[in-house]
Amino acid sequence: MCGVAGLLSSRTRVDGMLLTAMTDRMITRGPDSAGCWIAADARIGLGHRRLAILDLSPSGHQPMVSACGRYVIAFNGEIYNFRDLARDLDQAGKAPAWRGHSDTEVLLAAIAAWGVRSAVQRAAGMFAFAVWDNQARTLTLARDRFGEKPLYYGWTAAGFAFASTLAPIRCLPGFANPVAPQALAGLVARAYVPTPLSIYRRIYKLPPGCLLTVAHDADGAPMDEAPIVGAAGPVRLCRWFAHADEVLAGAADPIADANEALDRLEAALGAAVARQMVADVPVGTFLSGGIDSSLITAMAAARSDGPLRTFSIGFAEAGYDEAPHARAIAAHLGTDHHELYVSAAEARAVIPSLPAMYDEPFADSSQIPTFLVSQFARAQATVALTGDAGDELFGGYNRHQQFPRVWRRVAPLPPALRRGVLGVAGMVPPALWNALCDLTGRRRSREFGRNARRGIGIIGAAGGFDALFDSFLDDWHGLPSPLAHPVARSLRLGTDPALAGLPLELAMMQADAVTYLPDDILTKVDRAGMAVGLETRIPFLDPGVTAVAARIAPELKFQGGTGKHILKQLLHRHVPRDLFDRPKAGFAVPVGTWLKGPLRDWAEDLLSDRALADGGLFAPPVVRARWQRHLSGREDATQALWSVLMVQAWSRSAGDAPPHP
Repeated sequence: MCGVAGLLSSRTRVDGMLLTAMTDRMITRGPDSAGCWIAADARIGLGHRRLAILDLSPSGHQPMVSACGRYVIAFNGEIYNFRDLARDLDQAGKAPAWRGHSDTEVLLAAIAAWGVRSAVQRAAGMFAFAVWDNQARTLTLARDRFGEKPLYYGWTAAGFAFASTLAPIRCLPGFANPVAPQALAGLVARAYVPTPLSIYRRIYKLPPGCLLTVAHDADGAPMDEAPIVGAAGPVRLCRWFAHADEVLAGAADPIADANEALDRLEAALGAAVARQMVADVPVGTFLSGGIDSSLITAMAAARSDGPLRTFSIGFAEAGYDEAPHARAIAAHLGTDHHELYVSAAEARAVIPSLPAMYDEPFADSSQIPTFLVSQFARAQATVALTGDAGDELFGGYNRHQQFPRVWRRVAPLPPALRRGVLGVAGMVPPALWNALCDLTGRRRSREFGRNARRGIGIIGAAGGFDALFDSFLDDWHGLPSPLAHPVARSLRLGTDPALAGLPLELAMMQADAVTYLPDDILTKVDRAGMAVGLETRIPFLDPGVTAVAARIAPELKFQGGTGKHILKQLLHRHVPRDLFDRPKAGFAVPVGTWLKGPLRDWAEDLLSDRALADGGLFAPPVVRARWQRHLSGREDATQALWSVLMVQAWSRSAGDAPPHP
């Protein structure tokens, strides 16, 4: 795991001090070493920070020049099947004289032998890298299938820049890129800045599964909109992997037999875990006690040479402590379990560091416990396997079933009748909805009543399923915009038109896998781990696992009113059902309660009329009105306010960054 950065400029010379300044902004991503490479004409430079995981010797140092001298790479991530790639190169007679045994060297040799696109298609791993072609004089940026590793790029006063995070780009001389209004609108609606946008104009995120090829003089043609796949020009974007294609292929060749599905999934996941446990440093797992992390831990424990290190944290607050469940799973699997109970004060103490940690505004409050467990694990491990992506691949979110089920029932109704009937139902108080659901024994969330009431109103007004999907997940939907300069959001959630013939459940899962997963879940985990120099790995995103997951029939994923049925069945092969069969809790902290109590002064300072007006990003009357409703208890506006607070805190911490759109 590392950090990469670089600058391409046809106007000025790139110097080592500038590259060093860029890489120094990412020291936690690569605390072990740093390196720079500058072309002979000084028009391009690559920088690298290294967290050594494989081949700890100097032969793994980066940036790395290919044996043939044509290519130079700055690589962040891991190629789990690098030994297989090295064998293929050897057998084809295309392998160089190996200088070490790092996955970076193998990837670079694969690029030299097969080209970038073919190399990444053969690779199983997580990565974001930049490779300069001395012969073609082009720079290629690449990102892994689902976006486990981040990569920003764009135009500044200094030239065309790229980096793992925004801080190296922001430190460039003359940086004055303003805040992007559509990015801000996306963030307050979603809690994250949606790809391909970044919080700054003319700076973008490379979408997962894509390659960006940049001509040597492209710094002179800045783009006010993100590149489009297939468009011609000095900057060309192409897609080398599409999850929608994988879902379609799986639907065309489904596995409907439960035993076959279980056997294939266990084999694929076991192989992925085994590959991802390969490291020259200590490896452990995050263990929350939930289905996904428990399954990964069970697989890892069975393949560990000794007791597997497992890590969990607990909270004293009622309804938020999952540590006892993790402890029971660990005891059954015989792991070397480490547990830390965190006080509310310790959790709240993390909040001031969040803007710098995430580098652009990010407002999923589970970032707090994710950082705490990463910090705790780092004391004894350098690599941690996580259970992330199980929900997106196997239907783990309540909305994956609830939205399609409700829409199928109401869609046949005339719009006027639908609005009238659901308008009456929308007047039922949240507490009564919770009570009614409790009678069925199916309430899976503490926020069910509030979500049900709000959702009914949205369903009544929705003109189609995608409008329902987009609106329900927007915590400002139906209210005045909180932005000082409202814009029409061009990036809205929706299902892929290519999946129109598939069940809505599958289309929703795919949509989450290409939006919420990379921009929220994977961002959260990457930044939290990298803040303490911990590499997180996600076996569920192994290509073999995602391909099998796409083939498993929907009825094996959804049963009994809940999702992830197939994962529960597989986990039951390793762990007694009574240790994990309980409602989904999530990894949360009581931020809403804290905002009314110990965090009130902090929040009030950021949400005061003066602070909002000085920041210039939000409309004080709108935000203040919602803040007062939250404080009075008339509304739980935790997520909506947390998004505003994270932007306000980021704007202050950025300091040298221009805050206004």
